[in-house]
Amino acid sequence: MRAIVCQEPGRLELVERPTPSTVPPGWARVAVGHVGICGTDYHIFEGKHPFLEYPRVMGHEVSATVVEAPADSGLQAGQRVIVNPYLSCGSCIACRQGKPNCCTAIKVLGVHTDGALCEEIVLPAQNLYPAGKLTPESAATVEFLAIGAHAVRRARVCEGARSLVIGAGPIGLGTALFSRIAGHEVTLLDASAERLEMARTRFGFERTVEAGNDVASVLAPLTDGDGFDVVFDATGYARSMESAFGYVAHGGTLVLVSVVKDEIRFSDPEFHKREMTLVGSRNATEEDFRHVVSCIESGKIPVQALITHRTTLEALPVDLAHWAHHKEGLIKAVVEIGG
Repeated sequence: MRAIVCQEPGRLELVERPTPSTVPPGWARVAVGHVGICGTDYHIFEGKHPFLEYPRVMGHEVSATVVEAPADSGLQAGQRVIVNPYLSCGSCIACRQGKPNCCTAIKVLGVHTDGALCEEIVLPAQNLYPAGKLTPESAATVEFLAIGAHAVRRARVCEGARSLVIGAGPIGLGTALFSRIAGHEVTLLDASAERLEMARTRFGFERTVEAGNDVASVLAPLTDGDGFDVVFDATGYARSMESAFGYVAHGGTLVLVSVVKDEIRFSDPEFHKREMTLVGSRNATEEDFRHVVSCIESGKIPVQALITHRTTLEALPVDLAHWAHHKEGLIKAVVEIGG
């Protein structure tokens, strides 16, 4: 079968690999349909990912079709599915508490183990969810949207809350969309005027603020000086995450959607004075995947506005190398592999 391998930073190759022939008990074999390209993939290509060994087949935003599956899995050959790429151990404290998204031994497809930029792959049957009425291309957007859906659910903030989403990249946009679906009044903050313009024109977010030296004074009037009921940081930058503490209202919540290797510092007196809630949000669960599918099916998520770039397995080595350095107009790129 054909596969794209990142042999080393900066070098992608289209190669021939053996088609999976052995399917472990409880696992299923699927034919890959479409794969979304995310920030992690660009980091792998650029050599910026801290926990990766080369060579690696990337790809974890996946739609597929079942080729064979266990008889008791509820899956049928020919069924279109969405892949949950978080491979959990099933026995650690997080898994026992129904939180496989933060499994202590988690392996993410395309990062810790080879991913789906290939024609076929085998996966635990429990990681495959029905795609419903979604097109194969739309189904490849579910995983990254589930990150935002999970963050909003983790916030546990009621309808009518004022929310601030920092970062208008794909994860930030997904978070903003699900914050709006939850009934929040959403403001988007980003350093890129282009991204904010796309948020306004493509998704109807009218409350946008371009980051600058005095952004706090620009944000303050939007809440009459009270601060935001919930702040989501989806930037992946330590400085932004630290600044986010100052935008939260007394009694409010800060959700760190992104993750960095750096230490995050904040003022303990300010934190306690506000009686803030600080929440980490990692990956997503089946509940979030199903919520995303439902929202796409009902038209609440404009998937076609999210997908800005398309390519094929053969063209990916050239296209991804170009997009890694030229992201103008790019929100989500999708690779077509099969039907």
